[in-house]
Amino acid sequence: MSELILTTFDWVPETPRGFVRDLRLSWAMEEAGLPYRIESVPFRERGAVHFTHQPFGQVPWLTDGDLSIFESGAILLHLGERSERLMPADPRGRSDVIVWLFAALNSVEMATLPWSIFKFTGDTEETPARKSLNNFLASRLQHMEAVLAGREWLAGSFSIADIAMADVLRLVDRFDGLAGYPACRGYVMRATARPCFMKAHSDQMAYFAAVDPPA
Repeated sequence: MSELILTTFDWVPETPRGFVRDLRLSWAMEEAGLPYRIESVPFRERGAVHFTHQPFGQVPWLTDGDLSIFESGAILLHLGERSERLMPADPRGRSDVIVWLFAALNSVEMATLPWSIFKFTGDTEETPARKSLNNFLASRLQHMEAVLAGREWLAGSFSIADIAMADVLRLVDRFDGLAGYPACRGYVMRATARPCFMKAHSDQMAYFAAVDPPA
């Protein structure tokens, strides 16, 4: 089995720490017990090699032997194929996981991410566009509240779908956006209480803090 190499930035500002998407992948590999190591590329200067692996100049990407895979959802699916701890092998179970993985990254994250960007910037002006974003997010959370009220994990057992969905929802919870959605908040709390999440999160925070410039 080839060595897994997860590439992220060598440093990021404090605001996005704990939410850089390489965390989704290190969490998954910790859950599966897959050995991996971290490499980095410069945050401030993104060269040709970076764009070869990630054409949008983002992170993360995963190297698995002669494969170089970008986009966190694609990497989660690749890791799920390597471990039944992350995705069952039977066709129905596999299909359920893939459906909810895509739902997290399309139906839900397309509402949570723009809403969260406004929160990160501190922009509180109530414009028509902002109101539309709030309503869009509320609609998606209402649907997820109904789903999560009746289940512990999205596809029966914990899977890559839960890694993606919990990470998408915890960004909203960072700004108390799940206050009116107890099932969603409880789901995020269950996911982030898992030892593998706590290790991945702690490792990411420590990784970036270790290279902070002197005060």
